[in-house]
Amino acid sequence: MVHHIVKQPLTSTFMLASMLGFMLSIFIVWPVSVSWGFAFAFVFALFFIASVYNFTNAPDEDVLAVHEPERHLKHLSGYEKKR
Repeated sequence: MVHHIVKQPLTSTFMLASMLGFMLSIFIVWPVSVSWGFAFAFVFALFFIASVYNFTNAPDEDVLAVHEPERHLKHLSGYEKKR
């Protein structure tokens, strides 16, 4: 049986956390310990590269159907169409 894998885009918070973590590791951790600073900076740089790659290869809005909330929220109790 073959399963179709659907890519889910990472959030913009993930990208923001990677940039903030990289800056903190360079300016705060690196002066205290070079090896730990490099390790943290490397990991957060990988996070940033992953988020950029994910944003460039994310599915289109038509595939995600963000503009059709009734299609995705119909399973929630108490959800009613407001149209």
